[in-house]
Amino acid sequence: MSDKVKIITTEDGSHSLYHEGLKETYHSFHGAYRESLHVFLLYGLDSWLANNPNRYPLRVFEVGFGTGLNAWLTLVWAEQYQIPVLYHTIEPFPLSEEVYSQLNFIHQNDAIWHYHKYFEALHKAAWNEGGPLSEYFNFKKDQISLEEAQLYPSDVVFFDAFAPSKQPKLWEKDMLEKVTNSMRPGGLFTTYSAKGQLKRDLRDLGLEVESPPGPPGKKEMTRAWKPGQ
Repeated sequence: MSDKVKIITTEDGSHSLYHEGLKETYHSFHGAYRESLHVFLLYGLDSWLANNPNRYPLRVFEVGFGTGLNAWLTLVWAEQYQIPVLYHTIEPFPLSEEVYSQLNFIHQNDAIWHYHKYFEALHKAAWNEGGPLSEYFNFKKDQISLEEAQLYPSDVVFFDAFAPSKQPKLWEKDMLEKVTNSMRPGGLFTTYSAKGQLKRDLRDLGLEVESPPGPPGKKEMTRAWKPGQ
């Protein structure tokens, strides 16, 4: 897969990347920053915390480290709430420093700008190793595909792969089964995609599927819970 990308500016002023090989963007044209906040924090971390106020540490697994935006926002969330987070992410095609150093996510919210140093730290962290990145955030990123990855038990899954039309293998039922099997009882799966087949597959795998409102530009998204406590 070609790794040629170019930086674009989305409607909320935040950057995203356009992947020339896939002819696909890394985030929504309607706002990369807003999309991550909506899908992965509001309907991900915040929803999990509301149901599990005293269940720590929180274990997050992300499919697609990409630009590092979701990981950085999760680190900020962990520090602000003082909740220990163990974050595991996979990415077979990491960005070069030339690309990630130009992304403007740290300038989208002045209230959290003082966490800016961690964005670079996430990208410069050694691949295939793990360790603390801040007081409340323990981080590991693996340069590996989902098919090959060893998954750890997770409480929250950020499924942020490229669209099913671009990377269909990652959205097939056997891949979803691998991910959902790693989820702990009471775990949450969240993604921007609202595909009917995705929802049917998640239901077949035993999850309780919901269709919350989507981020700007999308009518709905997908969130699913694994039964149990």
